Amino acid sequence: MLNAHYMALRVISARRAFSLLFKEHGDLGPVAEIVHVEDGRYISYNFADWAELSRFRREFEPAEHDWVRTVHFDVAVPRIIRVLTYNRVPKQQVKFNRRNIYARDRNRCQYCGKRYATADLSLDHVVPRSQGGGTTWENLVCCCLKCNVRKGGRTPTQAHMRLISMPSKPTRSPVISIKLSEARYRSWKQFLDHAYWNVELT
Repeated sequence: MLNAHYMALRVISARRAFSLLFKEHGDLGPVAEIVHVEDGRYISYNFADWAELSRFRREFEPAEHDWVRTVHFDVAVPRIIRVLTYNRVPKQQVKFNRRNIYARDRNRCQYCGKRYATADLSLDHVVPRSQGGGTTWENLVCCCLKCNVRKGGRTPTQAHMRLISMPSKPTRSPVISIKLSEARYRSWKQFLDHAYWNVELT
């Protein structure tokens, strides 16, 4: 979801998106519009026009979209909506959790560099807790079971191991960054990059 100045706000559910598209703001008109990428251009649609376009897309390119079925027709779930009456950009923290650490490191062991299924990875304290290391963004990395056993309760230097990259706190959700690699979500990228460069640092 974008604000009125086309800056990224947050990811919302399809249900929430459609409720905003149906909502009116008094005499000011619709609360939100759909922003869609066509031939490299961003085009705005109200719900009625989008529903009409969905009928065409359902017939000729159904695999390109996710769909919501109504009593009378199917409507494509929009990737981007823009809230026309909201200008602020909320300050958001990336949640410090296992899922985001795995996503930040892209399921790659930070010692041997190999990618693994989540079940075959663990989290490693770069500076072990027994040596005063904290449970922080900057001290936790993905680690395969073999490298974890090899490192034991030592620092990488003590274990003669090197980190592929130094761990740090992400500036935006790592899960969203991974989504951007999927073709159908690339329309978000420009707006997220804009937010990355323009939101005030704290």
